[in-house]
Amino acid sequence: MHLRFMNSLVVAALSMPAIFAQETNRPTVEELVAKNIDAKGGATALNNLQTLRATGKLLVQQGQIEYGYAQIKKRPDEVRNEASLQGMTQIQAYDGKEGWKVSPFFGRKDPERMSADDVKALVEDTEMGGPLADWKAKGSTVEYLGTEDVDGTPAHKLKVVRKNGDVSFVYLDPDHFLEIRIVTQRVRHGAHEEVETDLGDYEKAGGVFVPTSIEVGRKGAPDKQMIVVDKVEANVPVDDTMFHFPGQISVPQPQR
Repeated sequence: MHLRFMNSLVVAALSMPAIFAQETNRPTVEELVAKNIDAKGGATALNNLQTLRATGKLLVQQGQIEYGYAQIKKRPDEVRNEASLQGMTQIQAYDGKEGWKVSPFFGRKDPERMSADDVKALVEDTEMGGPLADWKAKGSTVEYLGTEDVDGTPAHKLKVVRKNGDVSFVYLDPDHFLEIRIVTQRVRHGAHEEVETDLGDYEKAGGVFVPTSIEVGRKGAPDKQMIVVDKVEANVPVDDTMFHFPGQISVPQPQR
């Protein structure tokens, strides 16, 4: 037997325990999701969170323009986003069935219904606990892809395939297990779209940690929108009519 071949066998034998140890120590999807939920405050606190209102500012064009910002969420799946400047307010809302918008900065002051493609991001905004919470009930699939560098942090990377086929790559901080980045891939009006969202400065509201620093935009784009939340309020009274298309009769929805 050649010496070189014998050395190869020895190296392979010595490396097997290390490889086995790496596979043994590799976290499962269930473990990472559980740590993520616990880091946010626990399943009970998340389930008790019925409404969430965040207010602050929205910075665009590298901070040259500042809008007043507000987001209101209500279970089971309602959300309203607002951006205000000089007496005008842009609105995007979803009531669990359809989305609509008012775009005064584009000369459209009357409410308009949104297409199924345009409403996808709003539907994701309704999630109180993010894409990992209750992923099985949502009809998603989740796969752990190991770790990947996120601005110097070896973050845990999970691939979430939603029921509608959209894919979100969720990056968890290895120490705190909170989301620090989400990259979502979707098809919008026949074109591939990839949106990158960086999350940070988590603060507690209603027993749940939520991000108060959110940077979002197309992946690789130099100019992303920056949301800075100054105040977060949990379980505040919210009128359902604010989510519905103006003039539409509000129908009570079951709580979950």
